[in-house]
Amino acid sequence: MQTPNGISHDKHMNGPDQIVPADSYFTSVPGDHVKLRVTSRGLGSEPPISVPGLLTRTTARYPDATALATKKADGKWHKITYKQYQERVRIAAKGFLKLGLERYHSVGILGFNSEQWFIADLAAIHAGGYAAGIYTTNSADACYHCLLSSRANICAVQDKKQLDKVLSVRHKLQHLKAIIQWEGPVDTSIPGLYSWEQLMEMGAQEPDTQLNNVLKSIAVNECCTLVYTSGTVGPPKAVMLSHDNLTWDAFSIGERCQDLKPTEDRLISFLPLSHVAAQVVDIYTTLSNAVPVFFAQPDALKGSLVETLKEVRPTRFLAVPRVWEKMYEKIMSVGASSGYIKKQIALWAKDKGLKHHLARINGVEGSSFGYKIAKSLVFNKVHESLGLNHCSTFVTAAAPLSPEIKKFFLSLDVPIVDAFGMSEAAGAHTLSIYPKFSLDSAGELLEGTETKFGGATSPNGPGEIMMRGRHVFMGYLNDDAKTKDAVDDEGWLHSGDIGRVDSNNLLYITGRIKELLITAGGENVAPVLIEQTVQAELLNVGYAVLIGDRRKFLAVLLTLKAKVNSETGEALDDLEVEARKWVASLGSSATKISEIVEKKDPVVYKAIEEGIARANKHAISNAQKIQKFAILPADFSVPSGELGPTLKIKRNVVYEKYKDIIEDFYKD
Repeated sequence: MQTPNGISHDKHMNGPDQIVPADSYFTSVPGDHVKLRVTSRGLGSEPPISVPGLLTRTTARYPDATALATKKADGKWHKITYKQYQERVRIAAKGFLKLGLERYHSVGILGFNSEQWFIADLAAIHAGGYAAGIYTTNSADACYHCLLSSRANICAVQDKKQLDKVLSVRHKLQHLKAIIQWEGPVDTSIPGLYSWEQLMEMGAQEPDTQLNNVLKSIAVNECCTLVYTSGTVGPPKAVMLSHDNLTWDAFSIGERCQDLKPTEDRLISFLPLSHVAAQVVDIYTTLSNAVPVFFAQPDALKGSLVETLKEVRPTRFLAVPRVWEKMYEKIMSVGASSGYIKKQIALWAKDKGLKHHLARINGVEGSSFGYKIAKSLVFNKVHESLGLNHCSTFVTAAAPLSPEIKKFFLSLDVPIVDAFGMSEAAGAHTLSIYPKFSLDSAGELLEGTETKFGGATSPNGPGEIMMRGRHVFMGYLNDDAKTKDAVDDEGWLHSGDIGRVDSNNLLYITGRIKELLITAGGENVAPVLIEQTVQAELLNVGYAVLIGDRRKFLAVLLTLKAKVNSETGEALDDLEVEARKWVASLGSSATKISEIVEKKDPVVYKAIEEGIARANKHAISNAQKIQKFAILPADFSVPSGELGPTLKIKRNVVYEKYKDIIEDFYKD
């Protein structure tokens, strides 16, 4: 057995949980091994385990427990046990090997969260390859980049829509040998295209010999998964994550959630699995702790998620900020249509809820008779309507969530805690568990990890958050220069974020180096906090993007909340229901964004101006006050390019798309 660089590892055949000797903590070479930062005590001393080893261990402990559940066309939830899960992973792995998957080559996975996604991911790893998730929103060119750079031998696609992307670039992919389609009719006339059923039939007919030999060659300290960054500058980088990166970070997350109940807890998988947060939570933390996973429908983020929540009643719920914001808008909409008595009861209950939780956060016993009544009269009903009445952990991740939104949910007995991390840290570096959190922190540092902050001589400037531990990645695939830029000689991963830690081990992010605006007067401005303040004052603003780098003053681009095309996900010209009500309350008859922008609707623009004036009262200096604003002609969306797959703003895209409007701010 040889790696692509010709190094023989024939003598290392005690896998999959073996550790192959290595000289460095980092590499960019496929097939290389790295040193592990195993400590002598604490969580960092947990014995390393491979992904196949983890599946074997959990299957041995809970063979008949539910692992995965899928709602099919008959309207019923179809479940598979851990024993069936492992069997299907092994069969798919044998199928991949039969189709020509080579060691340290990838299986690209392009589709919505499903049983097949999970099985393809683990099967690729069992067969000695890399699992490489690809965002369903990627263009054909972006898919080509991922498949080419990962030397994909196989690509698993959900349906014809994703298949067509791969077929359009297939002629340029020299390593690609087969495509697997797991949903919809398969065109048998296309060479090298197989259905999921054909893959499984093929694998079932293969003996175990080759697969078992490959498993013996696997090591905990080699790469098993590639996560592509959503980079707004240049093509995405392939983050190499080892078995130990993923299984240890999942273990650490599980230890922070000390009351996880194997086989009893429930989680819904709906965030893109090509994103590291969804992978480490949905695939690995659940596997590590035998937590059943229920798959949402593909249109979850377009509206069906709440129905799945009501059916499954998850006990743990991880969402990105936009999901929490949508829930907030829905609750506000329902509240606005309530009668006077209901509104007064809700206001009283929210006051009791907020005081109760703020007391607990501050270390004071918060329970009271009033809180218990509020819980019975209001909170339980709100939770049930959201499908969160069995949920004990509410987490936000992938981007900052406004403290005002968190405060609102806290008043409704929903304490949303933070997790912070990055692809290069296998997902999570912090995770808060109630009541040890704060409304404006990014979460409590995970045990077993190390954190420090850049000093005056740091390459990226003072205050940069740096991380070290078993969760820090191996390197960027085939990119030694960028790997060395990301990690220094002492093994510290440079996050690009600026922050601090308080006495409770809570991390606070005060800015992002790449997003930091430096005005013409030399003032450093962190945009996110100012943007959140504007959004808190103007609840019907969809997104706010601060402008002002190397400029004389700050300005802001705003979108108004719009209805969304349920099929494409594109933002429409029609105002969202609550935004329309707000506009009407101002005295405007506009129902479309274009009507407001083209006519510069005076009452709407005046209301925006007043909201910005209120936001400016929070500014720490005159240089951090917004002087001008513009309402953009359309709300942001993934299809139009301003948002990434996890609904984070792609600032560079916004700057380029609206450069003329930006220049107009500064013409005078």
